[in-house]
Amino acid sequence: MAGNVTFTLYGEDPLRFLKSHGSLLVIRVPLAGPSAEACFSLSEPGTYAVAVYHDANGNHHFDRNFLGLPAEAYGFSNDAPTLLGPPGFDAARIVVRPGDNSTRIRLHD
Repeated sequence: MAGNVTFTLYGEDPLRFLKSHGSLLVIRVPLAGPSAEACFSLSEPGTYAVAVYHDANGNHHFDRNFLGLPAEAYGFSNDAPTLLGPPGFDAARIVVRPGDNSTRIRLHD
């Protein structure tokens, strides 16, 4: 597998979720196998959401095809459904408590 996996962290403001310049942090991890990990160091517990995509060509953009559909694998925290488009914040939100937290995100083609 080539490229990298981009992890984007959003805070608890649903109006900023998936918006340009709405994220708190972006981490890009080179892809060296069938999975990737990222670690966010957060200043406080709270409600967050994570969007992930496999940037196969390494151009640092979530590519779409000529119909506007995703051309790269993607996923969201809480395995939020994407049948009719991107999920809302409430579907993707996760609660982060003090201490270590983890979540798994499955990518969809």
